[in-house]
Amino acid sequence: METINSKLISWASILDAKTLDQALATSTLPFIYPHLALMPDAHLGKGATVGSVIPTLHAIIPAAVGVDIGCGMIAVRTQYSVKDLPRDRKRLREAIERAIPLSAGHNNRTVQATAEPRIAELKRLAAKAGFNPAQYVEKWDLQLGSLGSGNHFIEVSADETDAVWLFLHSGSRGVGNKIAQHHIGVAQQVTRKRGTKLPDPDLAYLDEGTPEFTRYIAELRWAQHFALLNREEMMDRVITQFGHWVGGHVTERERINCHHNFTRLETHYGKSVWVSRKGAIRAEPGDPGLIPGSMGTASYVVEGLGNPSSLNSSPHGAGREYSRTAARKTFSLAELKEAMHGIEFRPSEAFIDEIPAAYKPIDVVMRDAADLVKVRHKLRQLVNVKGN
Repeated sequence: METINSKLISWASILDAKTLDQALATSTLPFIYPHLALMPDAHLGKGATVGSVIPTLHAIIPAAVGVDIGCGMIAVRTQYSVKDLPRDRKRLREAIERAIPLSAGHNNRTVQATAEPRIAELKRLAAKAGFNPAQYVEKWDLQLGSLGSGNHFIEVSADETDAVWLFLHSGSRGVGNKIAQHHIGVAQQVTRKRGTKLPDPDLAYLDEGTPEFTRYIAELRWAQHFALLNREEMMDRVITQFGHWVGGHVTERERINCHHNFTRLETHYGKSVWVSRKGAIRAEPGDPGLIPGSMGTASYVVEGLGNPSSLNSSPHGAGREYSRTAARKTFSLAELKEAMHGIEFRPSEAFIDEIPAAYKPIDVVMRDAADLVKVRHKLRQLVNVKGN
């Protein structure tokens, strides 16, 4: 841990100048309390740094929550061991790819039976919150149980004992993005009317107690729950396909589902603050958590240590070192195939920007996080599924 100044603390041993400058700018806002915490995976983001924990008094910065509201991870430990698995892993990958819509803009054609109770729950929550998600995306219900693209993934992995885990990463899809973008825009309008000068327009904020703030919180909480149920729906489908592949029932020995783009009201340093974790997970004492590496590298199942300086938080992954554009210019499909040696995946130039070399080394990130979480399991990938 390094104290940059009284308002910024960092756990990142790998930190570029632009990311540091962005975090410094955010930390100067007068309602930051007690300080902004940079996680080991910190990198440049929209307005606020990805991999940062931003506690705010009586205000929230919508861009500091992120545009993929509620994005996070889910993992299930099965009763199976690597030795129990069929040799043809391609068959499983293709079955998962058929069962779950992948890539940006790809949704379910119809509402599947497994999704119906979850969608009914989301409709009740939306009515209680006083809004209609269809105002953002007309057929939002068809997005439940879809993966998306970018760094979202579905994986079959094994831990140090060879126990098999099912692991995936996704968020609130297009409907959550539309909600986020709308409220970032509202915050910018409010800030302009207020005449407040900010170091970045995307740091526009909403004051607690205003109608704009109340509306954002209601829709944010809905989108966070959509993201959580989206992961549950996809995981159930993955379990079904995995069970067909191994030819047996899947017993869940453990299930962990955690956000890393969210906000919630918490008490820190004697005050009630809105803690926005943008690319960070909650890590209170004993909290189970998931920290994936990049495509092809290790992932970690962790337990929170409750470090008060970090606002009881930890990193959410490896963190980018190359932008997507820079990665596509720097690396090749041949290099990606080499990095994915021994892992069943769909080779495609669309995934070059997800090559492990475009990210910080996950083992460095975990070493930096040694006082934030303890490692319960280290996972190695067997099968990787991604959307273009």
